[in-house]
Amino acid sequence: MGYERSVSAPEHVQAPETVWELEMPRIRFGRNAVEELDFQFEDLGVDPGSRGLLVTDENLLELGHAERVREQLDAYEVDVYDGSEREPSIEAVEDCISFVRDEQGESGYDFYIGLGGGSCIDTAKTTRAVIANGGQPLDYVAQPTGEGQAITESGPPLVLMPTTAGTGAEISPVAILSVEEKEIKEGISSDHIRADAAVLDPTLTTTLPPEQTAKTAMDALGHAIEGYTTHSYDSLLRAEDPASRPVYAGRTPVTEMFSEKAIELLSSNVRRAVHNGDDLEARSVMLQGALMGAISGLTAGASLCHAMAYPVGNRYHTYHGETIAVLTPASTLGYNAASDPERFADLAEMFGVDTTGLNTREAADALKEEYVQLQRDLNVLPSGLAELAGIDEGDVGWLASQTVETQERLLRCNPRPVTEEDVEAIFRDALYNWE
Repeated sequence: MGYERSVSAPEHVQAPETVWELEMPRIRFGRNAVEELDFQFEDLGVDPGSRGLLVTDENLLELGHAERVREQLDAYEVDVYDGSEREPSIEAVEDCISFVRDEQGESGYDFYIGLGGGSCIDTAKTTRAVIANGGQPLDYVAQPTGEGQAITESGPPLVLMPTTAGTGAEISPVAILSVEEKEIKEGISSDHIRADAAVLDPTLTTTLPPEQTAKTAMDALGHAIEGYTTHSYDSLLRAEDPASRPVYAGRTPVTEMFSEKAIELLSSNVRRAVHNGDDLEARSVMLQGALMGAISGLTAGASLCHAMAYPVGNRYHTYHGETIAVLTPASTLGYNAASDPERFADLAEMFGVDTTGLNTREAADALKEEYVQLQRDLNVLPSGLAELAGIDEGDVGWLASQTVETQERLLRCNPRPVTEEDVEAIFRDALYNWE
């Protein structure tokens, strides 16, 4: 399984990849890092008196986070767009783009800030990219849904500030948007959509309720686990040229290192963060773990679980993190464990499972049980797809077909070949993770 399926790849690309790369924004991390935001923009070359846009949502405006950010930027003029929606649709992002063009014309703002969860951040990323390159979001969504045009300009500086510990959108080169009329989600992928800097301040995450803390943590764990178990970069097919190398390019020794640390930090601290949201130490560790999981999973590549999650989220409007949570046992830790039981046995030890006396497959099975127990301990996550959104046997066929037909970008990363019938069986398994 390579950039295209090996069996159909042209002869001239039938060779393994030999090069890997790691690219990400400048990262500033720590308690009250928001207070260095003026220096961050000065460091990015933004002149005093410049005018920027803060992209956020109504909830974060009411909580005071948006005003806290504005207070750090006395040298600049900052407008606020608070219309970001959860799981943003193409139309919702077009509304933000229209706001920019109405306020500043086609040239847009001098700088941009994204403040919030993955939805606010992806709205900010897409808005800056479309303003810099012209047109509308669908121009840059892959065919056949969009026009598949390349993003060639990054635009003015963009700084992203997550208020959740999980999505990884602050460092990702992808923005995920819902195409509601087709009931699918699509990604706009380009290194030019990546932010210039990310400011990760755990004090911005303390207002996140327990349910959202758990959901975003499961997304972060998903990134780390999928990044650790996806294909090695040198088992994928070489791109025809460096410019066509995909953003999800397989695991490397560096991404494995980040996966291991992310799993350790997240699995050992998520209970504290969920059950005591004011525990700033736990919040800080969770934000570090989420960052490391994102570096791993959003470089090496998310796989089957994320591919299955997008049709579910788009049709049933579920939160992405809780969708990942209910699908991970059946997909990543169930079906994919057969691809490399020894690697999954290593994962079990990272989760703190006592694997003494167990063979590799037994250890992999114990990992699945431990992951499910973790969810049960959090006491705020659904027990499966049935509880998540009332999904039943009759929905499985459509969900499986949508996964296979619309998520090739992610399925090519999966470490075990998968058919539509396989995906149907995995969806059935995920209806109930526990009774």
